[in-house]
Amino acid sequence: MTDQFHQKLAALATSALLYELSLTPKPGLVDRSNNGAHQDMDFPLFIKSSMSLLPFFEDYAKAGLNHTGSLQALFDQSRSIGIRAEQAMFRATKGVNTHKGANFSFALVLSATGYFLKHHSKTLPLLPADSQAILQLIPAICSSSLEEDFQHIDRQNLSYGEKLYLEHGLKGIRGEAASGYPTLQNLLLPALRQSLVHNSADEAFHKATLLLMANIEDGNLIHRGGIAAWQEVKRQTQEALSQNLSAEQLRKWLSDYDCCLIQKNLSPGGTADFLALGYFFMQAEGLI
Repeated sequence: MTDQFHQKLAALATSALLYELSLTPKPGLVDRSNNGAHQDMDFPLFIKSSMSLLPFFEDYAKAGLNHTGSLQALFDQSRSIGIRAEQAMFRATKGVNTHKGANFSFALVLSATGYFLKHHSKTLPLLPADSQAILQLIPAICSSSLEEDFQHIDRQNLSYGEKLYLEHGLKGIRGEAASGYPTLQNLLLPALRQSLVHNSADEAFHKATLLLMANIEDGNLIHRGGIAAWQEVKRQTQEALSQNLSAEQLRKWLSDYDCCLIQKNLSPGGTADFLALGYFFMQAEGLI
């Protein structure tokens, strides 16, 4: 494993953010066609945001590669890096929250990947079992700290995610992380591996977009439209999923649904973050 391996992992993560941004169409999300349901975000802003995170992605991976202490200590180190990464992102975007959720997840995924590869004397490409082992490391890294966060919420200064937890018991991306990202392990990565055998990357990730919107708990949708709007999006995308659309039909459906979500001011930001994480692992496994 070379001294520059952390740079390779960071490049894969940054490439994943840029691919997710470029994937078009994506209902309600910024892509090459439009700004989705966002008034304060556009394509160039997401590029700036992605590039602002690159050096911190290197730091996450390096932290994992070099770590010799407890996994809890690795989380503390990654969280410290993450605070600086978020500050850099907000400087680049002039205060717009473009990648806060993605930064959180890549802090965990990159540090866990570095730690796994170093301690198991492995390199890229990953096997599917390696990706699963990396994700299964994450609860040991973060679960106790995240549970403590939930128990000590500052009710005077609530984030969107904290409001959802207090009002509906939804733990969002922090709950996913504390459980080892079951959406990745059990839903997205198996679907992508199978889809990429017969489809282009864009076709596979368009199918993945629909799959995620039909299944995941999406705090962005809930924040903008409430529980009812989120459940309606799930119902509509599950119906489309059941139709087994061709690649051309799916692109048309996603484009039409983009107009629908823009009119309703709904944006499935949780889906976007999972698409980027899925692309990272597909690159790391050598399937892209």
